Amino acid sequence: MAACLLSTTYFGPVQWYQKLHRYDTVWLERHDSFIKQTYRNRCVIAATHGPLTLTVPVVHDGTSPLTRDMRISDHGEWRRLHWNAIRSAYGESPFFEFYADDLAPFFERRWEFLVDFNEAIMEKICELLDIRPHIKHTERYESKENFMALGGVESLGASKTSGSLETLDDFRDVIRPKHPLPDASFTPRRYYQVFEQKHGFLPNLSILDLLMNEGNESVFFL
Repeated sequence: MAACLLSTTYFGPVQWYQKLHRYDTVWLERHDSFIKQTYRNRCVIAATHGPLTLTVPVVHDGTSPLTRDMRISDHGEWRRLHWNAIRSAYGESPFFEFYADDLAPFFERRWEFLVDFNEAIMEKICELLDIRPHIKHTERYESKENFMALGGVESLGASKTSGSLETLDDFRDVIRPKHPLPDASFTPRRYYQVFEQKHGFLPNLSILDLLMNEGNESVFFL
């Protein structure tokens, strides 16, 4: 059984969704320390002036800055700003009108915790991509080495009947917007982008970019 470890993401990049599609089991990390300027609470879309970063503001109590404890802030009307930016960027894309009603609710209701918000987004995107990943959640933080040494899946909270791992790939610190680490299993595939004539092809943007431009063909680029 091939499995991987991933950090949570806000409309994660194409690379992140490739892992959901290709691995037998995906473990989502909830117990790592929250790191700013990562895909945990940001995504990058292609706007008229080039790549645009959308960041979800978060707050915590100051005592336990773990990802699982990060609450979403309502500061600055970010929901309205994010949705307006997405509409502006993709309003003329081939599939915006087709998916708009599925995505708009994420910018209309409130979620308390970032991980719950991200999970709801992931479930909807997987539905739209027509992929069905086998998702599990860590119960405590372990390094990859400790994870394997402690008995594979059991060390992350799975039962002994869960089966043994043949491989475990740790992408928690690999997939990130700044200074990503090498990933031999991912090569961005070119697809149509609305502003490609202005900016050239922009690889590994948010899954929103792929979905808006390729629709139900998106899965073939993962």
